Amino acid sequence: MVFTRDLRVSDNPALAAAVNADHVIPLFVLDDVILRRHSVNATRLGFLLESLRDLDSNLRSIGGRLVVRRGRWAKTVLSVAASHGASRVHLADDVSGYAQRRLAGLRSLAAIARLDVINHPGVTAAGPLSPYAMPGGHYQTFTPYYRKWLVSARRPAAPTPGKVVLPADIDAGRIPDLTEITGSGRPELAAAPGGETAALARLATWTADRLASYGSVRDLLAADATSRLSAYMHLGCLSPLAVVTGLSAQAGGADYARQLAWRDFFCQLLAARPDAANRDYKDRGDQWHNDPDGFAAWQEGQTGYPLVDAAMRQLSREGFMHNRARMVAASFLTKDLYIDWRAGAAHFAAMLTDADVACNQLNWQWVAGTGTDRQPYRIFNPTLQSKHFDSRGEYIARYLPELAGLGPDQIHDPPHEERRARRYPMPIVDHQTAAAAWRARQRRRRH
Repeated sequence: MVFTRDLRVSDNPALAAAVNADHVIPLFVLDDVILRRHSVNATRLGFLLESLRDLDSNLRSIGGRLVVRRGRWAKTVLSVAASHGASRVHLADDVSGYAQRRLAGLRSLAAIARLDVINHPGVTAAGPLSPYAMPGGHYQTFTPYYRKWLVSARRPAAPTPGKVVLPADIDAGRIPDLTEITGSGRPELAAAPGGETAALARLATWTADRLASYGSVRDLLAADATSRLSAYMHLGCLSPLAVVTGLSAQAGGADYARQLAWRDFFCQLLAARPDAANRDYKDRGDQWHNDPDGFAAWQEGQTGYPLVDAAMRQLSREGFMHNRARMVAASFLTKDLYIDWRAGAAHFAAMLTDADVACNQLNWQWVAGTGTDRQPYRIFNPTLQSKHFDSRGEYIARYLPELAGLGPDQIHDPPHEERRARRYPMPIVDHQTAAAAWRARQRRRRH
């Protein structure tokens, strides 16, 4: 049983299938390719290592252990399987181009070794990654996908194993400390504890306290009313299906389930179009600006637009950003500054604890107008968004202490004298002018 992005023992179809054998090796491979790619984000790596320790603890409670290896993923999986006489490998489906290539590499090696590779659902709530037949192979807009998602049958929940029996001669290895991988023993940011145990506790507390009001308050920036379960979902510490099933009948549950449907939608899209992680889903022929100073100001939260700057400083401080703020910050970069969405997506991927290829890249494309938004020419006005979703400026004051104390009449767009006195920059672009230029550019391209 090879764990990938399904780091849990409950409702794990691959694990439930694997434990039917006389012996099972619960394996996680620290993939050298991924570690090299993401080594800069010690916070996300620390979250992963905590999740692995929790998984190991949960496996021990039913007689097993997590076997940990490091190396080239496919070759390492095959080596462990072959050295202990395994006849098959179970693992969860995944969606990114890299995950698909990695699985294909394992299948190629396993065929030579006469080893069966069996993949299972588990990363999404909907079941198979592209579950709904339609011309073109996948849904390209959310609304028809969501209608189908609501009425389609779900897979049955997988039973939690009562016992895991390891081979007698297995060397489990050990989960490394953060310092062994990064050279630093402390994550860059304070993150929530990783693992299924913490995820279930967070889910229970949030459900009791916040679920009923979720639909009405989830966009209110200062309320911080979102679940903050996205990092757990990314690593599969929670079963998306179990969450949807458990919450849908509760007050507020349908609103929350719809957000998980968006996650499934992007997963099925990326499974069909893995190139969309780095290429325009709908190519408009954009000639993006090369603006290192503008990009640096955006990264550092120094654009002169309080909501954009508060969002970017939340990202730097917490490795997290409210979803409404993500859309506003992404719109500002791609439409006010007209900087390539890939640069913004890469920055988010480097900073977010919940960085997920499907959701991150395709949400960026949705906002940039190169993705699946049916209104690709929409532009978020950062000042109006601020007034609407942070009317008293509490979110802004929380992350821009230099603006704390300003009233609602000033904090969304401080007057020049207040900016100077508080050492807060003037806007680096005029939104109305930048928006008009962006729309004119699109009109010229269409004609």
